Amino acid sequence: MSDAFDILVVGAGPAGIAAAVTAAECGLRVGVVDDNPAPGGQIWRSGAHLPAAAQRWKARFEAAPVTRLLGWRIVDCPEPGIARAQCNGAEIGRDSTTEIGRDLHYGQLILATGARERFLPFPGWTLPNVMGAGGLDAMARGGLPIAGKRVVVAGTGPLLLAVAAHLAAGGAKICAICEQASFGQMAPLMLQVLRQPGKLWQGVRYRFATKTSRYLTRCWPVAAEGDQRLQTVTLQRDGRQWQVECDYLACGFHLVPNTELAALLGCRLEKGFVVTDELMQTSAPGIWCVGEPTGIGGVELSLLEGQIAGLAAAGKTDAARKAGASRRGALGFVRALERACRLNPQLRDLVRHETIVCRCEDVPLGALLGRTGWRDAKLHTRCGMGPCQGRICGGALEFLFGWHADSVRPPVFPALVSSFLGPETLDLPKEAV
Repeated sequence: MSDAFDILVVGAGPAGIAAAVTAAECGLRVGVVDDNPAPGGQIWRSGAHLPAAAQRWKARFEAAPVTRLLGWRIVDCPEPGIARAQCNGAEIGRDSTTEIGRDLHYGQLILATGARERFLPFPGWTLPNVMGAGGLDAMARGGLPIAGKRVVVAGTGPLLLAVAAHLAAGGAKICAICEQASFGQMAPLMLQVLRQPGKLWQGVRYRFATKTSRYLTRCWPVAAEGDQRLQTVTLQRDGRQWQVECDYLACGFHLVPNTELAALLGCRLEKGFVVTDELMQTSAPGIWCVGEPTGIGGVELSLLEGQIAGLAAAGKTDAARKAGASRRGALGFVRALERACRLNPQLRDLVRHETIVCRCEDVPLGALLGRTGWRDAKLHTRCGMGPCQGRICGGALEFLFGWHADSVRPPVFPALVSSFLGPETLDLPKEAV
């Protein structure tokens, strides 16, 4: 398996698949790195019940002459043209003949690193069975028994209705779907959806699948209670509170783009997103970025951006510009979605002095009061210094205090020292790895 590529794509979600397929079909050597064992990302995680467009793209991806490094993740880019990857299955004590880390050489780099859910702290959010909305959906697709379970889905964004529909199809009882935004706040997004028959029909199908469940706007969880695990959720709407008995709370407050690798590579960011030109090229030479890191816009826009970047990186500039014209028309949905998912300031009042904010390091809100910023909080409380490297608490701290991470250092993900030693050291005794 070659370690040298004309184009290296980081991420095998819809945007990464489109970029890799498009570039490979132009005759270039293309490699794709993704930390999941199968392509598709979060949106196409399961091969079952995928829309026809997803099946076509995945079939093209399987047929394309693309080197697929699935189950690997990029942890560092030590110099231009080199990305250092670590095998996700690597564990201390494994067979020393098995490759753990490798350097991937590339001419052009396309970042399709996707996004993650935003979590906001509230009393009881660390209880077992309080999960991210997309996280519970992924576990259910992976085999978690969900039939007959009572589920409250809460937060903000289109993901809520999609998750509720998927869980209901698996036999779950959806007690309520709680959207923190008001109907008026979401109205511009609805107008955008009306102009896109595909999105409209998808929304109608999701709502029909959950027709027996209450869909409540201006509603959010204020507390989760239970003995050892979740048993009840306290919901609030227009100042009124009530309790709902449930087995799971699926809670996610929209999405946060995964921009850490882009920041490490020196790409310019604005308002938390990677800045690109009309060809999806970043401010860093030879680096493109597509999908959610450039703006949360959904799978159709991600596919389009992937094709634009694939063509541009392959030198097909005219074709890329032609495709870029379609992208400009789709950006209205991105702006409408951003406004619709704007968080209600009242959500800041949910966090109590003793509420854990950083789950990795058990840092409560009280320890963060009086700190002047992200770096100050890290130095005095270790907030953001756990295994998730601030990916969970970072979005919450941005909302609560307006703090932003002021630097990104390698490794981008937790990594074994052996990943940085090079293949010539992999024959060392296990005790030395």
